[in-house]
Amino acid sequence: MRIALESPDQPDVASLIAALDAWLGGLYPPASNHLLEVGALRAPEVIFAVARDMAGAACGCGAVVPMDNRGELKRMYVSPDCRGKGVGRALLQFLEQQARQRGCVMLRLETGVHQSEALGLFERSGYTARGPFGGYHPDPLSVFLEKQL
Repeated sequence: MRIALESPDQPDVASLIAALDAWLGGLYPPASNHLLEVGALRAPEVIFAVARDMAGAACGCGAVVPMDNRGELKRMYVSPDCRGKGVGRALLQFLEQQARQRGCVMLRLETGVHQSEALGLFERSGYTARGPFGGYHPDPLSVFLEKQL
C-alpha cells in the first residue's frame, strides 16, 4: 500500500468518492449527510490523501480542512474490499502527520452513528467525544470527535 497527497479529480479517486456518497446516502437522510463537495477538496489549503493498493488502484481517501491551528477530517473512506487490512489506520496516521506539519494542533470530525468501523478506528486512535463544532448542530445521527495532535 502507498499513501500520498493526490488530486481528487482522478477518475479512480472520483469513483471512490462516489462510492462513499452512495454508501452514506443509504445510511443517513440528506440532512444528516455533511459532505464536503469534491470541488472544495481541490482548494490549495486542503490536505487530500489517497491510499493505493499494490496494483495502484485507489482504495482509500481522506482529507483535512485546516482552520487556523485546527483541522477537520473529511471524506475518510476505505473501499469495502480493503477494510480490515490497516488502510484506514495508515491513512489516518498520514493525515494527522500532514496536519501536524502544517501547524494543526487538533483535529475534529463528524461521523455517523451507523459507522461502527470508523468510530472504532477513531476511538483506538485517541479521538474523544465532544459536542458539535463549527456550523454543525446537534443531530442524533452524528458523533463529534476530536484529538490533540
